[in-house]
Amino acid sequence: MIQRPISHARWFLVFWLFVLSAVAFLDRVNISIAGSSIAADYGLANSQLGYVFSSFLLGYALFQTAGGWLSDKLGPRRVLTVGVVWWGIFTALTAIVPSQIRGALFFFVAIRFLLGAGEAVIYPASNQFVAWWIPTQERGIANGIIFAGVGVGAGITPPAIGYIMFHYGWRSSFWMSAIIGLAAGFIWLLIARDRPEDHPSVSSAELHFIQSGRTLSSSEPLSTATISPPGANVVKSLPWSTILQSENVWAVTFSYFCYGYVAWIFFSWFYIYLAKVRGLNLKASVFYATLPFLAMAICCPLGGAIADRMTQWRGKRVGRCGIAVVAMTMTAVFLVLGSRVASARLASVVLAGGAGALYLSQSSFWSVTADISAASSGSVSGFMNMGAQLGGAVTASLTPAVAAHYGWTASFYVAAVLAALGALAWLAVNPDRSLAATQ
Repeated sequence: MIQRPISHARWFLVFWLFVLSAVAFLDRVNISIAGSSIAADYGLANSQLGYVFSSFLLGYALFQTAGGWLSDKLGPRRVLTVGVVWWGIFTALTAIVPSQIRGALFFFVAIRFLLGAGEAVIYPASNQFVAWWIPTQERGIANGIIFAGVGVGAGITPPAIGYIMFHYGWRSSFWMSAIIGLAAGFIWLLIARDRPEDHPSVSSAELHFIQSGRTLSSSEPLSTATISPPGANVVKSLPWSTILQSENVWAVTFSYFCYGYVAWIFFSWFYIYLAKVRGLNLKASVFYATLPFLAMAICCPLGGAIADRMTQWRGKRVGRCGIAVVAMTMTAVFLVLGSRVASARLASVVLAGGAGALYLSQSSFWSVTADISAASSGSVSGFMNMGAQLGGAVTASLTPAVAAHYGWTASFYVAAVLAALGALAWLAVNPDRSLAATQ
């Protein structure tokens, strides 16, 4: 019988990954709040401001796989530390672009692109941490807590940035974001280790519990970037040919593309939809626009906890894949119903329910990639997350185009169809089939 862990170092580190997740969204959402002030100071048109917004997403998508590969090779401690420092630097650089400089648009696009490239490491590195630190029966709730930072970060950013802008100006809001990020990254460097075997606060009982439920198997040592004590569970990285030939990888990547398309409607267009289409005033729009992010923050850990419980009861096929199928199907239903509700406020609540339902499935994506790819979980999850960001990039242009030609209801219908397709893709995923077994 497995002895229950005495120490709980893994959960403190999971909590700090939640903090870093919230900081990441603070750094990426702050410009949407300060955008109008920046446009006024530099004489940027809305279309030019759109280039600035899109440049972040492009950098973020393109460097997902590279960020995952670096996490596999160097470990999540160093990669995340460098990443958070990178975010802080480029967030601060946003605040020091001179007002009278020629070619300001180029500088903002370049800065946001490089910020996106740096932020690309956050979730692949987190998933590499989960692969080493979290036994498979706890990965749902761990990923749920980490990704709850998305909702919290996106939810607190508008009032926090708005307050600082009102009292101290938009540049001060970026300095504040940079300082918070640098402090969080420094603490991570101090408290984190790549593996539980190397952490002084992990008791022998907790270490045994982690190792007994870890999907990594004994093989040959990792690169010299990490030093393995005798008897530690280690495994070599998988070749990309194996990863790219996996039906599991392509199925979860396609589903995550659909997921990203739906999620970025809320990040990019929901506030505008409430204000300009539904006719809510400024105060009401701000209030109701936060509901999706609150739903995300609540449903992320809830979905992870349900997935873990179902996995222990009925296995991974039901606990990981089944939860994702049901959650994304519910999302499609909420999107259709919410877009047709006559009351603006009720529509906001129903559509926020769609965002919450979507995030019930979040932990399934990251838990399955950690389960099937072991020490290559950073690379595999980075590849998968690239799919989600490409989905978000499609949303940025397709959603307003569909709305302009066919109305906003049609835009939500398109998102509902993609949510349903994402649910169907999970039927092709076999979470019990490791990529190492296909070599």
